[in-house]
Amino acid sequence: MSDNKKAFPTLTRRGLLKGGAAVAGGIVGLGGFPYINRLAVRAQETPLKFWQFYAPGGPVPSQVAWFEKTVADWNDSHPQKIELEFIPNSEYISGPKLATAFASGEGPDIFIISPGDFLRYYNGGVLKDLTPFIDAAAKADFPESVIANRMVDGKIFGIPMEVEPMAMYYSVKAFEEAGLNENDVPKTWEELLEVAKKLTTPERFGVMFETQPGYYQNFTWYPFLWQGGGDFQTPEGKSSFDSPATVQALKFWQDAINSGVAPRQIMGAGGHDTIANLASGYVAMQNVGIWGISQLQSNAKDFQYGTFPLPTPPNGKYVTVGGGWAFVANANGRNSDAAGEFCAWALASMDQGSIDRVATWCTKGKSDMPPRNSALKAGGGAFSTGMIGKFAEEIHPGTRAEPRVPPEVYKIISDAIQQTQLGGADPQATATAASQQLDAFLSSYQGAPIL
Repeated sequence: MSDNKKAFPTLTRRGLLKGGAAVAGGIVGLGGFPYINRLAVRAQETPLKFWQFYAPGGPVPSQVAWFEKTVADWNDSHPQKIELEFIPNSEYISGPKLATAFASGEGPDIFIISPGDFLRYYNGGVLKDLTPFIDAAAKADFPESVIANRMVDGKIFGIPMEVEPMAMYYSVKAFEEAGLNENDVPKTWEELLEVAKKLTTPERFGVMFETQPGYYQNFTWYPFLWQGGGDFQTPEGKSSFDSPATVQALKFWQDAINSGVAPRQIMGAGGHDTIANLASGYVAMQNVGIWGISQLQSNAKDFQYGTFPLPTPPNGKYVTVGGGWAFVANANGRNSDAAGEFCAWALASMDQGSIDRVATWCTKGKSDMPPRNSALKAGGGAFSTGMIGKFAEEIHPGTRAEPRVPPEVYKIISDAIQQTQLGGADPQATATAASQQLDAFLSSYQGAPIL
């Protein structure tokens, strides 16, 4: 609907954290976040805060260097300075630190979000419209499939820095010890569990899926729902969660746990951490994204591994999910125009420096598919050789964009995954109950479109 924000006139601290229930009154600005009325000149006296989980002090030197250079280059050529503020990954993604900061009026001026959390901040009135800072040529440089879930009513509120498809990684050593090789990589769910059983030892699990609740777990589970033709809503906005595809996807992850081939406990920072789980020998196969390439290159150079596309269910179709983080600006920050200009300058300008910056992030800073056509060209052979080349050829073509959902929808799906995967609940009964909850919420939802 066109009046996207009418259901969110003000938000309390609890409202933001739990999904944005509307409340009445209060001397607050749009979305319930205290409005800071300062002149741009005064705002320049204090650096704008840029929250993210990469730098300074992040675990991957190449990513630290990219962020530090990006901000240094901006600061060398603009009066409004920017300062990086590192938030540990566990607090940024899994914890409430970002939402809590905004709810208390202390949100950063610039930050990064995934599509999964976009509606929390858009519906809350936090996100700055970045469209005025992006020219038509630069906008057209982003494929529709990449930029759509960062847009509302034709306006851009987030600029993606990457596309991150999910896949399966495996330890070559573990395969060899089990008498397996690259010809034995599984192509179906059934084969995956069979191979995982062969790889499981008293010291090692055969396969791993994320078990910690959060946006990331939902993100990694979506492809298994889609492969069977399932989804969580119809084009008309009603729940479609009570389906055979949902039930088999929930049961597949449950079977992996119940059969003993997959762990309940994840090591390190979480299911996205290849070093603490795959390279350490804790698991032989891991469901993780393209960023695993740079993790392993930076922190386990001698570890030998392979990758393969996500296996499919009976009569299923291959599909994976492509997430990725985007720069966004706080609409109510100290100098929101400068923050918006920075986001566009860094990632969405037709200046060669901006194009190269994106290409460098995806090929040297991290290991990702580029969100811009020009960056794909600028990256040259990096996207056609090695592990990134394998992703580009075998895994990325089946990518579907990560859904953007309000916190209430995320939580309903998350609870269903947790109840079946770890709680032993019946997948069919769980899907039915979750679908009823989704219908109840969707029937009165009035925020920006769920995609």
